[in-house]
Amino acid sequence: MAKIFYTGNRESKLLSKIESSKERERIKTITTIRDNIDLFSNRVSMRLIENGLIETVSKSSIENQIVRCLDTMCRAEDFDIDYAVAPFRTLVSNPNIASLYLTAFIVETLINHKDVIDVFGSDEDIYFCIQKELNNLMDRR
Repeated sequence: MAKIFYTGNRESKLLSKIESSKERERIKTITTIRDNIDLFSNRVSMRLIENGLIETVSKSSIENQIVRCLDTMCRAEDFDIDYAVAPFRTLVSNPNIASLYLTAFIVETLINHKDVIDVFGSDEDIYFCIQKELNNLMDRR
């Protein structure tokens, strides 16, 4: 026989606070990226190349692709973002949506770009490299 769970007022408030804090963090992250899109894309592309995670013919081409990806993310609906990151949801616990979105872009799309020779490292390496730069950007704000 199935159990019936009743959520009380206290539990509802707690769940609501958790969801609203996640949504606030998501909005804050996307707004910060939108305001600093060129700086962030430059730092991410440079860090990925310096760490040997991406081997490329042209750094500026990679940077332009990342700018386009971030611009698309900033204008996208929540469903589109969630759909794009779906295969990578379990990559880390409590992931940052922007880092996850950019990781998905690099692993699925950028790898096929004409100026990319190869993408090295694991998905986690790419995610943490992006997340480190995002944390630096968020701390500056």
